[in-house]
Amino acid sequence: MAESEATPKQQFGIQKIYVKDVSFEAPLGATVFAKQWQPKVNVDMNTKNSKVNDENFEVVLTITVTATLDEQTALLIEVQQAGLFLAKGIEGESLRQALGIMAPNLLFPYIREAIDSLAIKGGFPAISLQPINFEALYRQAAQQATQQSVNEMSSESH
Repeated sequence: MAESEATPKQQFGIQKIYVKDVSFEAPLGATVFAKQWQPKVNVDMNTKNSKVNDENFEVVLTITVTATLDEQTALLIEVQQAGLFLAKGIEGESLRQALGIMAPNLLFPYIREAIDSLAIKGGFPAISLQPINFEALYRQAAQQATQQSVNEMSSESH
């Protein structure tokens, strides 16, 4: 048997990219446009993934942008950008990295455009999200999880 037949081929690719959920709120209504637009802007981000079947995974990147003026919410945009990804022959840490780094990197340009477009269509200035280093975030989360498990093990032994 040839070596290429014995070694399973690894594949990672996009099957489908889609918007899973969108929320746009401007709770102050038209009064917000009478105020000087110098908001305090907060951006929260989350990723999650779930197995659809043996080779396909859904990855959802959620970004929530909240702009406040005088301690009041002036603008709230939340977008869940999702993708269906084929992960064939990839397991363990390699699979976790593909779903936690590569997939969000592929989804980010879509969610960035959706948020920017929603802000403009709502009458607000464009929101240009800065690029995100998903690899650094993944490594940081992995390090925190390792540290937390070490802390839990040491507290159990006392």
